[in-house]
Amino acid sequence: MRVSTLVLAALAAVPFEVACDFETIADSSDRYREDFQYSYNLKPGGRVSVDSFNGSIEVLSWEKNAVQITGAKYAAREEDLKDIKIEIKADEGSVQIRTVRPEYRRGNMGAKYFLRVPQRVELETIHTSNGHIRVEDIEGNVRLETSNGSIRMRKVHGRVDAKTSNGAIEGDDVAGETTVRTSNGTIRMDRVQGGIEASTSNGSIHVVVSKPKPGQPLRFESSNGSLDLTLAELANNEVRATTNNSSITLRVPASIKAQLRASTSNSSITSDLDVVTRGTIGKNHLEGEINGGGALIQLSTSNGSIKVLKQ
Repeated sequence: MRVSTLVLAALAAVPFEVACDFETIADSSDRYREDFQYSYNLKPGGRVSVDSFNGSIEVLSWEKNAVQITGAKYAAREEDLKDIKIEIKADEGSVQIRTVRPEYRRGNMGAKYFLRVPQRVELETIHTSNGHIRVEDIEGNVRLETSNGSIRMRKVHGRVDAKTSNGAIEGDDVAGETTVRTSNGTIRMDRVQGGIEASTSNGSIHVVVSKPKPGQPLRFESSNGSLDLTLAELANNEVRATTNNSSITLRVPASIKAQLRASTSNSSITSDLDVVTRGTIGKNHLEGEINGGGALIQLSTSNGSIKVLKQ
């Protein structure tokens, strides 16, 4: 395994294809900035991790069996900039990148990254703070974490674990077991395949599930945010959606088979689908079978309406 400490751009050992995307992530108003770039071979299915702070991380795939690292470290003072270290450990099976903050230093400093990786790759941990994360066109499991920044994913096929605070999470064409969590931010996921668990506070959730994995649960939870859910089909999937002080809208095919259990307070429940009810029903509670029954669909809110609509 090779261990490198990257300080100067002159350390680069191979030619680079610097993407225009990097120009946007490297822009900084801080007085001192130093660019760095490097490349390592990585076999398909290898592992990549980044541990950084105060800066964005963007990861896009390409056709090469290599990891190209382009970035910039920045600071308000020259002595702080010199003491920020970019450490990399690499072999043919993994590339681990770490931004090392100067000890006992505070203030405006950090690093930003733009990575090119093989399409088939495991993103073990992509971690930063006060910056966004963007990941595109990856075949493999990904784990993403930031704070005070958004997370955006497109064409990610593998298990997904994404977490932020004070930021939104967006995804399009995500396939696998997916867990997304934020606070004070919205969640928007389109063309989801597999199971999904989405939770937020003080934010809405908009999810379109195009192909759920049979038997995999679909769970959605918010506080003070509306839920707008579209399920193109159900394959014995249990659905649980909970919020408060807001509404729930669920769109499903007319042919689904399910056990519906919906409850609210201080509002109403309506359904486009025929529900064979049982027990006590009322304006704030609806329970029964749709097309003979099946997996449970449980919808719960307070101070908000519930609507079950046909697609």
